[in-house]
Amino acid sequence: GRTAGSQAGPAVLSCRVAFRGCSSPSAGPCICPCLEFDLATNLVGQPLVRQQVMKGVREFLENPNPVKPLVMSFHGSTGTGKTYVSSMLIRYLFQRGLQSPYVHHFSPIVHFPHAEQIEQYKESLKHWIQGNLTNCGRSAFLFDEMDKMHPGLIDVIIPFLGPSWVVYGTNYRKAIFIFISNAGGEQINNVTLALWRARKDREEISLQDLEPAISKAVFENPQSGFWKSGIINEHLIDFVVPFLPLKHHHVKQCVVSELVQQGLEVRPGVVQEVADSIPYFPEEEKLFSSTGCKTVASRISFFF
Repeated sequence: GRTAGSQAGPAVLSCRVAFRGCSSPSAGPCICPCLEFDLATNLVGQPLVRQQVMKGVREFLENPNPVKPLVMSFHGSTGTGKTYVSSMLIRYLFQRGLQSPYVHHFSPIVHFPHAEQIEQYKESLKHWIQGNLTNCGRSAFLFDEMDKMHPGLIDVIIPFLGPSWVVYGTNYRKAIFIFISNAGGEQINNVTLALWRARKDREEISLQDLEPAISKAVFENPQSGFWKSGIINEHLIDFVVPFLPLKHHHVKQCVVSELVQQGLEVRPGVVQEVADSIPYFPEEEKLFSSTGCKTVASRISFFF
């Protein structure tokens, strides 16, 4: 007969192999230094993001028995690096990265398009998360465009985010949830601009400078997926991660990276022209890129 231990089955075993975390010394070299180096080298102009993400990931991975899942919420305007950072994180944590069977990606437009079917969506989302966490406690769930999520829908996952949820003998505290949202981007930009005018450089901006503005924009907005959400009221988000607007020299760094990636010659004239072709705000000072680095790749072909 089979012993209780042999019931783990191939899914759970491959789940353990697929996750590259460093929760025990036997798990091999920790991913943290490599991830930190990659963020420092390739994520342009977001010291606050690097600090918050590394703090969250390091604390979570180094604890063999976390009290709750790691829950992070990324906020900022288009092109500031939210998707880039979440993909990088997943690439380091899971073999096969975003293609891993233990990484689940939700988009409201694709997965939850019709407001009138919200009850059905709630049911499916709950079962999907429960089923996948039973299969592999070390799973990651990415929720894109939270600003377009129907209010109320996301609350069905509350039981999976807290410290006490154990079902079918499976502990869900080792999962990772990442929420990504443009909501709060405008407020982050306004605060950054106001601080710049008050002679405070964007590199000196702290989380405390931004948190009140993000909370107001994201959690008190009836159009937001987090509106009146228990996720907020029960303080289930561990790290709110603000992405600041990018300046002209940051965009130039993105242009250089993109040229290298496309195998093209890095010509200073081209770098300057591409960076100059992007719209900046506010109208008079033209300090920050309106689209971050989002359109850099598509613009390069115009200058070659």
